[in-house]
Formats: sequence, C-alpha cells, structure tokens
Amino acid sequence: MRIAITGGGGRIGRAVIELALQQGHSVVSIDRALPRPDTVQPDVTFVQAELTDYGMFEQALYGCDALVHMAAIPGPRGHADHVVHNNNVVTSYNALSAAAQLGIKRVCQASSINATGAAFSRWPRYDYFPLDEQHPTYNEDPYSLSKWICEQQADSFARRYDGMAITSLRFHGIVPERAAAVRPDNAFRDLVVKHLWGYTCLQAAARACLLSLTAPFTGHEVLYIVAPDTVTERPSLELQAEFFPNVPLIGDLGGNHGFFNTAKAERLLGWKHNE
Repeated sequence: MRIAITGGGGRIGRAVIELALQQGHSVVSIDRALPRPDTVQPDVTFVQAELTDYGMFEQALYGCDALVHMAAIPGPRGHADHVVHNNNVVTSYNALSAAAQLGIKRVCQASSINATGAAFSRWPRYDYFPLDEQHPTYNEDPYSLSKWICEQQADSFARRYDGMAITSLRFHGIVPERAAAVRPDNAFRDLVVKHLWGYTCLQAAARACLLSLTAPFTGHEVLYIVAPDTVTERPSLELQAEFFPNVPLIGDLGGNHGFFNTAKAERLLGWKHNE
C-alpha cells in the first residue's frame, strides 16, 4: 500500500513510518515542519502541508491507498484552549473528508484515553473498571473534548460513505518502554492517578496503526491501545480501593492488571500490546 502518514515527524509518526517501510509499504510523510536533515529517508516522500487547510490536505493525499492521521496538538497545555480544540477537530475533519473524496477507504486516526475525560479533568468520573469503549464521556477540557469530537466525526463519515473503515485509537502516555513510564508514588501524583496508572509503548502503538489498515471490518471503531499492566508495583485493587473506592468492578483488576480493557483491539485487529 501507499500510506500517507500525517505528523510524520512526531514520535508515533516516525515509528509508523519505520514499521511501514519494514513491511514493504511506500510512505508519504505529511507534516507542517520540514524534516531535520539527519532524518530524511530516500524511500519516503515528504509533503509539507498545513493540515487545517483542506485544499493542501487533499492534494497531499493524491495517489495514496490509506491514511494514518497522527498530527495533532497532544495535550491541553502550551496553547490557548481554542487553538487546541480547533486544530484537532479541523484537522481530523479534513483528514476524513479528504480521504472520502479521494476514495481512500482505510483511515486510522489518533484518539486518546482522554476522550472520556481523564487526566485533564478537575477530577475524572469513572462509572466502572476496567474501562471499555462503551464507557460514556465526561470530558471537560479542550483537548479531551476535541478527541471525543474527532471520534464523533468518524462515526458520521462511516455512516455517509459505505465501505470506509475508520479506526480511532485511544493511546495512553506513549513511551519507548515501560521503564520510562514508571514513577515514584509521589511523583506527578494527581496526574498519574487520574490517568489510572496506564501507558502505551511506542512500537505497540505503531503496530496498532498498521493493523487497523487491513483489519476485516467496515464502519468506525474506537479501540483502547493501552498496556495490560500499570506503571506501579502496587496492586491494582489496592489503588482502586484508595483512590476510587466507589467505582464498581466489572472485570479483573488482580495483580497489576491495567484499568483499561483492550479485548476489542485484540478481537478486531489481532493486536496485543506485548509482542
């Protein structure tokens, strides 16, 4: 396949490009910033584009068979609220619309566990553990809201364009390996607690992106792409009892089991975090 990857200069984008090349795909990397000279690859076509500009986005996708849309502002801090929200929502809409207009049936976009409202809420609301894709959203910050809207936009395009297969992958705290996510109990305490002690390794995220382009489904699917364990050695049931004692359990939190249910990703994509 000829795969377009937006945000090709970012962490996930670079990992997806490397894996796509290893699998024999051709790659078009799309980013607003020129690549550093030491990262230029002769077998990757680079297109510089401002992805909030629909015309530029559509032109960059000509000739591609699939799209992996990773370009986004990755959190609510460092930019004004309206900039975070509008950038993420508009670029996602442009990605989906341009793909549909060009007949690109396979689209993968980056979502986040924060689409439900989590670390950036004043205090998150969880209805049960472990979380699955049916859990409602209680988002309240511009970043989390933008990710939820991006998922709703994908639902809309899947309804309108028969045969499109769109995945919204809910990543969590991307790190090169688990050790990089581990923190002392008193470090970033509120943030780690709100995020439910989760993480996603970079290579696992890249694998999920490419698996989503060939998985046998149509329509739009939201998937948690999160590690099966936590970033702490404290038992998960102990953490739940201390910080979220009133949240019901509907699954296994024994040992260091994570607070996110990734069974849907395993079923639809054949994906497992630890491979």
